[in-house]
Amino acid sequence: MKAITIKGSERESVGKVATKALRNAGLVPCVLYGGNQTVHFSAEVAAFRNLIYTPNAHTVAIDLGENKYEAVLQDLQVHPVSDQILHVDFFQLFDDKEVTIEIPVKITGTSPGVLGGGILTLNTRKLKVKALPKNLPDVIEANISELQMGNKLYVTKLASDNYKLLHPDNTVVAQVRISRAAMKAAQEAAKAAKATPAKGKKK
Repeated sequence: MKAITIKGSERESVGKVATKALRNAGLVPCVLYGGNQTVHFSAEVAAFRNLIYTPNAHTVAIDLGENKYEAVLQDLQVHPVSDQILHVDFFQLFDDKEVTIEIPVKITGTSPGVLGGGILTLNTRKLKVKALPKNLPDVIEANISELQMGNKLYVTKLASDNYKLLHPDNTVVAQVRISRAAMKAAQEAAKAAKATPAKGKKK
């Protein structure tokens, strides 16, 4: 999985006054959990652009000068009106410990049902997985090559030995719905077949 580097500075004061002062200065208060001790730091708002405003999943290389950490985004607080980033939580990564993260779904292949006039619906855009950091995928590919009209692709079809999918087996990832046009055409064909007299039968 690709990594994004965020450069910041450790902070000693973690009270409301200090936090407000950081935000007023254009900095985002952050916390790193999961290690031997909790690390409080701050970073410039611009540093989060490629991490937050993207559909892709990334690990994060946190650079605090002398101290550097590998992590994943755990939680994000945004102001409901201004969309200002208020606080970011990270979870530290270790090579021998599994981590849980949401991975985007990427559709691959061509569905016969879509070619026949059906409508493809992506029900789940991200899937929650649990894996060692080295096994975290950039995307989870959902192959729709076998989906006929009316068929569904379940999460069980996307299983991998590298990670565990944390969803019920009946979770629908994608499906091909029958379009109105296709349904109308089928109804008209059925009516036409019913109205046509059988061969050899007198009117």
